Amino acid sequence: MEVTRLGRTNLNVTRTAFGVLPLQRVEKQEAARILRRAYDAGITFYDTARAYTDSEEKIGYALSDVRDEIIIATKSGSTTKTGVLSDLEASLRTLKTDYIDIYQLHNPSVVPDPNDPESSYAALIEARDKGMVRFIGITNHSLERAREAIESGLFDTLQYPLCHISSPDDLSLIEQCKSADMGLIAMKPFSGGLITNARAAFAFFHQYENVVPIWGMQRMNELEEILALDANPPTLDQDLLQAIEHDRKELANDFCRACGYCLPCPADIPIPMAARMGLLLRRMPYQQFMNDNWNETMHRIENCLNCGHCKSHCPYGLDTPMLLKKMLTDYEEFYKEHVG
Repeated sequence: MEVTRLGRTNLNVTRTAFGVLPLQRVEKQEAARILRRAYDAGITFYDTARAYTDSEEKIGYALSDVRDEIIIATKSGSTTKTGVLSDLEASLRTLKTDYIDIYQLHNPSVVPDPNDPESSYAALIEARDKGMVRFIGITNHSLERAREAIESGLFDTLQYPLCHISSPDDLSLIEQCKSADMGLIAMKPFSGGLITNARAAFAFFHQYENVVPIWGMQRMNELEEILALDANPPTLDQDLLQAIEHDRKELANDFCRACGYCLPCPADIPIPMAARMGLLLRRMPYQQFMNDNWNETMHRIENCLNCGHCKSHCPYGLDTPMLLKKMLTDYEEFYKEHVG
């Protein structure tokens, strides 16, 4: 497998990396089988987070015997020194390791003050000084915050959502990180499942040597598809460029990226799916959504409490309640057309 240098960490990681978030939805033995197949195929970089329920535990279960042969990145969402250190201790236990290669602050609303002795950043420095963490990073969904993090010089890596429908402003982070010698980890390379052309997605990232996309996979066939692309990387020919342009046009407007920061919903609306339903029906096999279960689930939107939680927590500034209502209308029309 091709490897690349992850910025000033000087870590050589496979350009094909594994985003382990989806494996929290997979039974433990099957998750271990998928992770072991990834390792046996040569993937060395695995990204997870304390917030991803049992995904850390599954990495520890599947890969602890080869710990020193892989690179593990995980995250803490705490904003205090005490909280970050507590999360770190829990991560070390569940991952069955005594160090984390890259420890990241998980989507903070502000870049922490490096001079505050009780800040989340102070925890990163202490953990690094004690050898519990090798390198420190930050993740974010805000372009403004990402730029601030790069310019601060405080972090070794940045993790940010990038894909072939990203705006020119978002893509400018690639060169900015390269100039700062900062490792750049690309989350959501499939834009939360809305990008379905894996060849186009893979070819797009392959042109940027300093970007490491973390492919989120929860099924063996998804892993095998990525491994096949890694073994024979496609080039951005005219057909793939046309496919990318089609995606950019179809997904040009504001849409839900399925980041999940809107949850939990007090009305039990699965917002990351429901708020994208109109697109999912047209970009995925729609039959899986044409049943009584999904019909009932989508109609939970009618029970929206207008509490404002989802809207205020959306890192993209979406009017989520309005978007949900639009998606319900789209779903009802589609359901009526295909089911009756």
